[in-house]
Amino acid sequence: MVQSRGTMVLISWTLGLLSFITLLFIILIRRSKMATAGKRQPPAPPGWPVFGNLFNLGDMPHRTMAGLATSYGPVVRLKLGSVNTLAVLSAKAANELFKNHDLTFMERTVTETSKSHDYDKSSLALAPYGTYWRVLRKICTVEMLVAKRINESTTVRRQCVDNMLDWIEIAANSAKIGEGVHVAKFVFLTSFNLLGNLMLSRDLANPDSKLGSEFFTSMLGLMEWGGHPNISDLYPWLKRFDLQGLRRKMDRDVGKAIGIASEWVKERVEKRLKEAEQRGGEKRKDFLDVLLDYEGTGKDEPEKMSERDITIFILEIFLAGSETTSSTIEWALTELLRCPEKMVRAKDELMSVIGLNKKLEERSINDLPYLQAIIKETLRLHAPIPFLVPRKARHDTNFMGYHIPKDTQLLVNAWAIGRDPECWENPNSFEPERFLGSEVDYKGQHFELIPFGAGRRMCVGVPLAQRVLHLVLGSLLHEFDWELESHVKVETLDMRDKMGIVVRKLVPLKAIPTKLKR
Repeated sequence: MVQSRGTMVLISWTLGLLSFITLLFIILIRRSKMATAGKRQPPAPPGWPVFGNLFNLGDMPHRTMAGLATSYGPVVRLKLGSVNTLAVLSAKAANELFKNHDLTFMERTVTETSKSHDYDKSSLALAPYGTYWRVLRKICTVEMLVAKRINESTTVRRQCVDNMLDWIEIAANSAKIGEGVHVAKFVFLTSFNLLGNLMLSRDLANPDSKLGSEFFTSMLGLMEWGGHPNISDLYPWLKRFDLQGLRRKMDRDVGKAIGIASEWVKERVEKRLKEAEQRGGEKRKDFLDVLLDYEGTGKDEPEKMSERDITIFILEIFLAGSETTSSTIEWALTELLRCPEKMVRAKDELMSVIGLNKKLEERSINDLPYLQAIIKETLRLHAPIPFLVPRKARHDTNFMGYHIPKDTQLLVNAWAIGRDPECWENPNSFEPERFLGSEVDYKGQHFELIPFGAGRRMCVGVPLAQRVLHLVLGSLLHEFDWELESHVKVETLDMRDKMGIVVRKLVPLKAIPTKLKR
C-alpha cells in the first residue's frame, strides 16, 4: 500500500513537471513570435509543442533535411527542442553565406560534451572568434600546415602507409577463404600513427606501447560520446541532470587523454631543455616543437602557448584527422568496388605513372588526375562531416531576405549541397569523370563542393588531408587487387550510413585484398 502510494506520488510529480515544461515552452514560443512579428521568417515545416521539429528529422537528419529543400527552398527554419536553427541546403545559399555573411556567423554552437574539461576554450574549431582563435589559426596556416613543413614529413607518411599495407597483407593471409579485411580499421590506425608522428614523433597505435594504447582508447571514447545526439544540447535546462550520461563519460575520457598528452608535452619540454646547449645541427621539427617555439608578436597575443592549450590542440588534431580520413577511404573503395570499370581505370593510371615495382610517392599525385577525381567525387557524395561544425549568429541579421535572430544555430548541410541537382548532373551517381578537366575543387572557393567548409573558419588541415587521402587510396589500389567477400554481390552491397562525429558506413566494408606480384 505504501509502495503504491509512493508510485502514485512519483507519477503525479512527473506529470506536473512535464506540464510545467510544456507551459514554459509555449510561453517562450509566444514571446519569440511576438519579438519577430512583422519580420519575414524563413519557411519551416510544422513542428510539435516542446519537441519542435525533432520528429521530422529521423535517424539520418542530413538526408531528411536535404529532402526539405524540395518543399521549402534552399534555407529552412527549424526548432530543435528549444534551439532556433537555420539549415543551409543549397550551393546558392552557401555562396551567399560565405561571401556576404561569414563574419555574422563566425561564432560556434558549443555542445555540452565539448565543454568537458574546458576543451572548447582551447579548441581551434570551437574557440570564440577573437585573438586566441587567430593565434591558433596563424600557427596552423603559417607554421604547421604549409608546404615546406608538410614536405619535411613525407618519409614519415610513406612509412606509416607501408606499415598499413603490411598489416593488410598479414590479415588477408590469415583470413578464411572468401573472407575480407576490415579496411577502415587499418586506415584509421594508420591515420592515428601518422598524426602521432607528425605531432609527437611517435607511433601511438602500437601493441607494444601501453601508454599509446591507453591514449588510443581514450580518443575512441571522445569520438563515440561526441557523436551522440545529446538532449542537454536541445534543452539546456536539463544539462545539470546529464540524462544520457554523455558528459560523465566524456569527462572521464577527455581527462584521461589530457593526462597522457600533457605528460608527453612535459617530457618534450624537459628534453628540449637538456638538448638546448648540446644540439649540434638543425633537426626536423614536429608539430609539438612548432607549438612550443611559438612566440606572440601582437599586443593582444599571448607570449607563449600554455601547456594546457597545446595539450588540447593535440587532441583536436587527432579528432579532426583520423576518423575523417578512414571514413573517406572506406567510401571511396566501396564506390570503386561497385563500379569495377572505374577501379580498372584508376589502377591503369597508377601503373602508367608509377610503374611496376615502384611505390606511389606524393610527388606523383599531380600526375594522377583520375585518382584526384575519385577523391573529389567521394567527398561530394560522402562529405565526412555532413553538417559542417555548427555556427551561431552573432547578432540579428538579414539573410537571403529573411530575418535571422541573434544566437540562431546555423547548420550547413554539406551532404545536401554535394547532391544539389542545380549544380550536379546525376547528383546521386558516382561519376569521377565529372571532375576531369573541371576547375571545381574542395578548397573553399567553389561552394557546390565544401566538405571541409569555407570562409574564415574553414578546416585548416586541407593541405595535409589532400596528401594523405591520395597517398592512402592510391597505395591501396596500386599494391592490391580488391574484390567483395564471396557472399556479397555488387547489387546487395549495403550503402547505408550512420551518424556520429563523421558519417560512416552502417555496415563496415570488408573486402578481399590480393597482393600484386611484380
